[in-house]
Amino acid sequence: MRELGDVIPVPAEVRPDPAATFTIHSGTAICTPTESVGLLLAEVLRSATGHPVPVSPTAGAIVLQLEDVDGGPEAYVVDVARDLLTVRANTEAGLFSAVQTLRQLVPVSGTGDVTVPGGRIADRPRFAYRGVMLDVARHFFTVDEVKSYLDVITQFKINHLHLHLTDDQGWRLEIAGWPRLTEVGGGPGTGVDGAGPGFYTREEYADLVAYAAQRYVTIVPEIDMPGHTNAAQVAYPELTCDGVPVAPRTDTEVGYSSLCVGLDRTYEFLEDVIREVAALTPGPFLHIGGDEAQATSAEDYRTFMDRVLPLVTKYGKRAVGWHEMASVELPGDAVPQFWRVETADEGTARAVTRGNQVIMSPADRVYLDMKYAEDSRLGLDWAGRIDVERSYRWDPAARLPGVGEEALLGVEAPLWSETLRSMADVQTMTFPRLPAIAEIGWSPRGARDWESFRHRLAAFGPRWTAQGIAFHPSPEIDWL
Repeated sequence: MRELGDVIPVPAEVRPDPAATFTIHSGTAICTPTESVGLLLAEVLRSATGHPVPVSPTAGAIVLQLEDVDGGPEAYVVDVARDLLTVRANTEAGLFSAVQTLRQLVPVSGTGDVTVPGGRIADRPRFAYRGVMLDVARHFFTVDEVKSYLDVITQFKINHLHLHLTDDQGWRLEIAGWPRLTEVGGGPGTGVDGAGPGFYTREEYADLVAYAAQRYVTIVPEIDMPGHTNAAQVAYPELTCDGVPVAPRTDTEVGYSSLCVGLDRTYEFLEDVIREVAALTPGPFLHIGGDEAQATSAEDYRTFMDRVLPLVTKYGKRAVGWHEMASVELPGDAVPQFWRVETADEGTARAVTRGNQVIMSPADRVYLDMKYAEDSRLGLDWAGRIDVERSYRWDPAARLPGVGEEALLGVEAPLWSETLRSMADVQTMTFPRLPAIAEIGWSPRGARDWESFRHRLAAFGPRWTAQGIAFHPSPEIDWL
């Protein structure tokens, strides 16, 4: 039996009571008025025990209930006694987070009674935003593949999935009135090396958004602009300044493409795209990229953002953009996302003085597409090699001067797909580093400890194997 606090992310407060273990047996039932979360927990416990674990609104020794607890919307309290296991939370999202904690205290699969260690966990997140980015532009992943990814990342209390939907090599979301974006930009031969074709219809995207919402994950769609736009201009040459067709690109170069800033057609196109994406995405955020716009002059970049940022607001969304966006004056609710390896950025710090919140994604710590080591088969190394300890040993509130704890919306771990060709590749680059980043995003700063973390992480080797999840067997971890 695992110890009560042997979970990732480490909880804010743990008070073990070894005399109060709770046994899940053939007669155990779940009592909750929140059927959706109750059914998810029942599924976990049925797999762990082989027992039926019925869900009822009126009776059961495992009780999930909505009730005021300290710590904000996602906070929860788990009390484990001999005859009763109670979960209390302010919201269904908090109950869902508690289920992810309980999931780690029972086996992935098995038959027979299972015991849960006794005591109390009182837990709450450090940051409201804890995200992963999946690049489906440079290599496309299907709805079912992304759903399978959601099922795994939510086990570590990740609550945002940022989808990088467009880039030079592909356009992956159907847009009404602009059919060639996906007919050409999602067709055969798109993606890096021409190896990643595909796109989401509006119905498929809506299905994916709904699936994420059932797991209390907010989808953050990204339409990259004004650079990283070659795929759009291949589909519609009228989006270039001279109207001359451009050639498709399947290489990994960056910084060569740009929408035509002085062309009214550019903003007609973008308004259609922003309106459509906003309507399909109920979450509060719409990511507009803004990075690596070397083919756009600084003056044109300011002009472009002055026209595009109000469009995001017009359609009811908060603009998120890579931190280059902070070179212009931003609306108060816009969110720069810091990604470089530098340890200072004047634009991001200046945005903070104006009240903007920041997402931290420093490439040398959290980019999941970086190689683990020199001999890694997958990944890049322009930001360095990132092992698990390097992913864990940093703090977002200490990364940039002028960007402290109160300025942070949260953290996100991007996974770019230049070298990825399968969901197994995605899993291998994600695990075991994502749990490190998830703990940074959720757990109190003072509760984190590398030796404790690597001990807790070791137990996930057999768990991931049992779940059929590929992972990198990092030599830093003494896998069980």
